[in-house]
This record gives sequence, structure tokens and C-alpha cells, in this order.
Amino acid sequence: MRLRTPARAKRFAIPAAVALAVIAGVAVPAVSAVAAVNAPQAAVVASPQRAVDQDAAFYTTMARAVKQSAEGKVDTSLLDTQLANLTDPSSLPESSVTALTRLVRETSSKVVSQVAAVNAQLAAEAQAAAEAQAAAEAAAQAAAIANSPDGARATGASMAASQYGWGADQFSCLDSLWTKESNWNYQAYNADGGATGIPQALPGDKMASAGSDWQTSAATQIAWGLGYISSVYGTPCAAWGHSQSVNWY
Repeated sequence: MRLRTPARAKRFAIPAAVALAVIAGVAVPAVSAVAAVNAPQAAVVASPQRAVDQDAAFYTTMARAVKQSAEGKVDTSLLDTQLANLTDPSSLPESSVTALTRLVRETSSKVVSQVAAVNAQLAAEAQAAAEAQAAAEAAAQAAAIANSPDGARATGASMAASQYGWGADQFSCLDSLWTKESNWNYQAYNADGGATGIPQALPGDKMASAGSDWQTSAATQIAWGLGYISSVYGTPCAAWGHSQSVNWY
């Protein structure tokens, strides 16, 4: 019986060697084959994504971004339809995916151009509105300065010299006269008699002959007042002398 021990030891030595190899991480074909037979069936490995499907996924993603940028500016109904046709490109033939992707790219490009045109128009309109507002504010500021007493005095001196040839001596009389009458305030109004504006025209609407803006423009009132003085008294100093003697002119 002892003579058979070596043979038994040899039979059991083979599984031991295999076990050591598995623990050591050495590939053992016999073990691998057994494992493959005994392992449960795994899920079927998905086939790799087609290149056309990858292109479709990329360009539909880009198209959705374009669509978002066009919201409220450009009609994207055609692009919506084309995107819907590419909802599941993997279910379509490659030729169809290629054609539909091309349509999405072309329409997206058109929408981008249209959005750019709309944005440019909106920017131009915004700039024009800003410029108009700035011009209006500048005009209002200039009018406010011109309508101030100092601004009115400057206008009076300029008009007296350029339109009537009156120098500093005549303007001195004019300044004294209208300082007394209204203090060069274009909004001055005499409640007792109704005399109005810088020259204290009576009634005030007489000044409409110099301009329809006579109620709001110191320059218009001055133009009327200088014309009145020239036609009635000849010069501001003559008008001032009359005012000093009778308290009106």
C-alpha cells in the first residue's frame, strides 16, 4: 500500500500548483476556461456609437443653444422640426442621419445670421435712442442756461449789438430797464395788470409775433422787447429815461 503514495501525491500536486498560480495572479488557461463555463451570462455589450450619430448629437446640441439665443427674436419653428427628426438618430439609417444633420447645421447657421442682424438692429436703435436722449438733455440744459437771468442778459447784449448796433452804453440802459421790470426773468408776471415776461409785454401774447415759444423762451421775449423799444423809443436809453420819469415804458 505504501508503494502507491508517490502516485497519489503527484495527483494532488497538480491542483495545488494551479491554486498557487491563481493566487499569484498568473493566467491559467484551464482555470479561465472553467470560469467562463461556470460564470453567468453577462448582458450583451452595446455596439459602438456610429460616427454619424456622434455628429448628430454634437450639432443638435449646438442647435439647441442657437435656438435659445434666438428666443423672442427669430422664428425657429423649422429648426424645431428638424431637431425633432433627430431625436433618436441611432434608429435611422446613416444616410438619413447625415442628411438631417446637414439640414440642422444649415438652418442653425441661418438662424445665427438672423439673430446677429436683429441684435445689430437693436443695438443701433438703442444707440440712436441714447443719442437722442443725450441731445434732448443737452438742449434742455442749454435752454435752462439761456433762460437764466445771466443767460438772458448775454442774449440781450448779443442781439442788441448784432441786430441794432447798440453798444455797451445802450445795453447798460437796457439792463437797468429790464432789471427793474422783471429782473430778466422770462417767467415774470404782473398779477395787477398782466404784464408778462422779461420786457413785461402787455398783454403777454403780443410776444407771439416773435415766436410761438414766447412763453418758454427768453430769447423770443428779448427779440420782441428789443423790437418794441426800437419802434417806440428808438434806443434802450430813451426807453429807460421814459421809465424813470413815469414808471413805465
